[in-house]
Amino acid sequence: MSDTARAPVRIRRSQAERREESERQLMAATMAIVATRGVSAATLDAIGEEAGYSRGLAAKKFGSKVAVMEAVIAHLQRQREEIIAAEHLNEMPALDAIGHFIEQLARELRREYSRRAYVMLMASAVADASPMSEAFAASNDRWLAWLEDTIRRGQRVGSIRPEADPSASALMIGSLLLGMSMQWLVNPKTDIDLIAKSSIAAIRQSLSIQPKQQKGARR
Repeated sequence: MSDTARAPVRIRRSQAERREESERQLMAATMAIVATRGVSAATLDAIGEEAGYSRGLAAKKFGSKVAVMEAVIAHLQRQREEIIAAEHLNEMPALDAIGHFIEQLARELRREYSRRAYVMLMASAVADASPMSEAFAASNDRWLAWLEDTIRRGQRVGSIRPEADPSASALMIGSLLLGMSMQWLVNPKTDIDLIAKSSIAAIRQSLSIQPKQQKGARR
């Protein structure tokens, strides 16, 4: 037998790598089930089966459905922060960064389970007064903090009105995006790209320094 006919060498993964992979698969399965079948369908058995593992693996790893959902929320928050870093949003002009993130959110709603699952889980947590509400509140606070910091950054360089309240403006943008997400879930035929474009224009109109202000500032 020639050397070229040798069987490929299989690299054995460590126990930690296998554990991390199974957790990623379980979270991906959870998001897929929630996004396509609803929150109630995401039982521990269904999650394990959807992930291609035993029906009891999700229960063994997480212990409860709430714990799985909290892990998913934390995963999605990390994903959001990774997007901010990968797209270099903190290096863009403030209003461009906010606009870019809104466009990214619109793409996620159309193409990925993750954002749909996030909004559906949030709606369920609020409706059912679930313990997951606290995890969502913490995740939302981090998102609002990024928006507020971005608005303050824009004010420091003179691209955002100095009299705009950063906290209130961040909350306004966050509420706008939540409403956009919910509208798309209620009616998937909604032109989400048009809503995103209109939202970006409204935010720019609300926060940017108008030409008269800029002229006055140079005096």
